[in-house]
Amino acid sequence: MPGRAATLVLALLALPRRAAAGCAALGLCCPGRDPSCLGTGWRPDGSYGPCYCDQACEHTLDCCHDYARACPVMPCVVSQWSVWSGCAEPCKTTYRVRRRHVIQEPRNGGEVCPPLEERAGCVEYWTQQGTECKQYLIPALITTGGFGKARKKRAADDVGYFAYRYCVEFQLVAITSACLHSHHSYTHWMQYLREGHTVCVECQHPALDSKSLHCYGDGSGSKKNQLLHWQAVGNPRCRGTWKRIRQLDACSCPSVHSFLFI
Repeated sequence: MPGRAATLVLALLALPRRAAAGCAALGLCCPGRDPSCLGTGWRPDGSYGPCYCDQACEHTLDCCHDYARACPVMPCVVSQWSVWSGCAEPCKTTYRVRRRHVIQEPRNGGEVCPPLEERAGCVEYWTQQGTECKQYLIPALITTGGFGKARKKRAADDVGYFAYRYCVEFQLVAITSACLHSHHSYTHWMQYLREGHTVCVECQHPALDSKSLHCYGDGSGSKKNQLLHWQAVGNPRCRGTWKRIRQLDACSCPSVHSFLFI
């Protein structure tokens, strides 16, 4: 009996040491369900035995006692967006890019990282040699009217040619199906394009030609009911035809169905 009592005392003294052998002591924090991410110690329900340090243990209720403290959920953390790059190529409907980088990777089931790159439609009117290249841009190129807000803010103090702007109303005649199936954030505006709708397109600097005071593709000089071609910047497969209705020298385009010559 004395021998058994001594053995029991030794076993009880050993329990606190076992309790310390949790996730932190073992240095374990495993993604998903990992049977090898195993220890022996106290569980949150007060039982003692095999316990786990993987993400799935919170659902199977067999985590080691210190799992939540040793393996905290940490979401992905990213930096602020960089400034937009220039156009990828001059004299074409291409794209510009902005990027951000990962500051902290997600851990222990934390929120995954968002996209690290965004692209937006872009047109550069001048070659690297400094010559104008608008004449190669066919057909009329348009983007969302929201793109013009930044232009207007920058041009608040402009006068003369830089301040001049006008709008043109068109009736959309034909639209490719690609306009309705653009899923990128920078192409959502294309879903407002509908056959038969009247759209308002603003012409402003720098798309405004300094000599003619017109935007390329605005339909000036076209015949009545003549079909003119347009293309959406950011998705070259989104294009179609429209008819020019009238020019508005005092711009008052609505917030919806409002676009911009590029």
